[in-house]
Amino acid sequence: MKNENVVAFTGGGTGGHIYPGLAVADLLGKKFAARGQSVRIVWLGSLGKMDRKIVKNARSFSGCEGRFSAEEKSGEMFSGENLGERNSNEKKSPEKKSYSAGENSKNIIDAFYGIPSGKLRRYFSIKNFIDIFKIGFGFFAAFFILLKERPAFLFSKGGFVSVPPCLAARILGIKVYTHECDFTPGLATKINSRFANEIFLSYEETKKYFSSTAQRKLVVTGNPVREVFYDADPEIGRKFIFGSALENLESENYLEEKVNELGEGKSARLENEKPARLENEKPVLLVTGGSLGAAQINELVAENLEWLCENFVVVHQTGQKNETGISQNASTAVKKNYHPFAFIYEEMPHVFALADVALSRSGANSIWEAAVLAKPMVLLPLEGEGTRGDQVDNAEFFARQGAAIVIRKADASSQKLRDALSRLLQKNVREEFSSACKKITGSEKPVEKIAGILFAENFDGGKQ
Repeated sequence: MKNENVVAFTGGGTGGHIYPGLAVADLLGKKFAARGQSVRIVWLGSLGKMDRKIVKNARSFSGCEGRFSAEEKSGEMFSGENLGERNSNEKKSPEKKSYSAGENSKNIIDAFYGIPSGKLRRYFSIKNFIDIFKIGFGFFAAFFILLKERPAFLFSKGGFVSVPPCLAARILGIKVYTHECDFTPGLATKINSRFANEIFLSYEETKKYFSSTAQRKLVVTGNPVREVFYDADPEIGRKFIFGSALENLESENYLEEKVNELGEGKSARLENEKPARLENEKPVLLVTGGSLGAAQINELVAENLEWLCENFVVVHQTGQKNETGISQNASTAVKKNYHPFAFIYEEMPHVFALADVALSRSGANSIWEAAVLAKPMVLLPLEGEGTRGDQVDNAEFFARQGAAIVIRKADASSQKLRDALSRLLQKNVREEFSSACKKITGSEKPVEKIAGILFAENFDGGKQ
């Protein structure tokens, strides 16, 4: 007999298979709380440290704009255990909202179970033979965990670790839901769809990749994005990027004070101190490549830095292994308009809200985060070995909808980058791209739609 006060989630291997599920779990917990009821939420992930750290650090906030802590965003434990030390030269926000644990926060997930996980490869590899045993061990581990917990349902966010729990849940008669964030379904989703009662999709067009028998189980919900992106404040991002320079220049007495300090005839130096964004001269370009950065994007930025800074204020997340400073010999435009960061932590949603254009890869979650903020995108999808081409499919969908410009790996060049970004220098063009983003994301938040379905079908007599 299932336990009505327990629900289970599974997914892992990358943050993309965890964070959206945590957003759903968070809202589901709040729905129970609104009724004065409690619920136990458990998560089945891989044995690797990353899954456990992300899940255990996830906090649910009451009365706060952010649902996730700074430590969770960076992969740090509340106990102080770190994945890596922050660079000592990293820029700090002059004004930060509190995202840490406190009276208004609680853990989203009540228990984390690590299970063995093997990768499902579509090509020959000796590792396939080893991973068959890992998958088998994972199945038995998941079976006994679910047998013990007896959840009302299992929600899968994908990744290879999710396959054994979905199979085990099906055998135990536990209802299974699975969500696919990419435009084209991955192998794990295709396998899980056989066990699922319902399959949530991010795109209507993705339905064509499923069999005729699976069509009745498909529900288009969109891709769940963390609530903090909907509540993002560009002013927080503005102060984070420009820091004390912004506060000084907004002071009523700043100009007079600096003229007195420098002397008459030297006040022209003030113009070089003023960030371009304060003068509304240039749009803000946010460049991201994930926590480790993207070599191709970083190289293109380096090759075109002078041109970029002449036309944009450039905020560049370089990746923790690629942090770079600004050369003493750099031009005035670069010194004035280039803002590199190894990694942007809890301020990222707010920096995203400040940006006018995003230059990035096309992972499912990052492009949806940009889309909910209605940001025009220039996308350089990850291609080649180690990828099934999902980023290409994601990027081309957004391009067809008029929300992004895509530069493929074979075509990536300085001229292509300049041509793409030159189009987006025009405000009316950016507005057209922003409108296209809004059409894709729609008016209903995907996380609310998914949590609503889960709650209605399992705890509210099937009513939505």
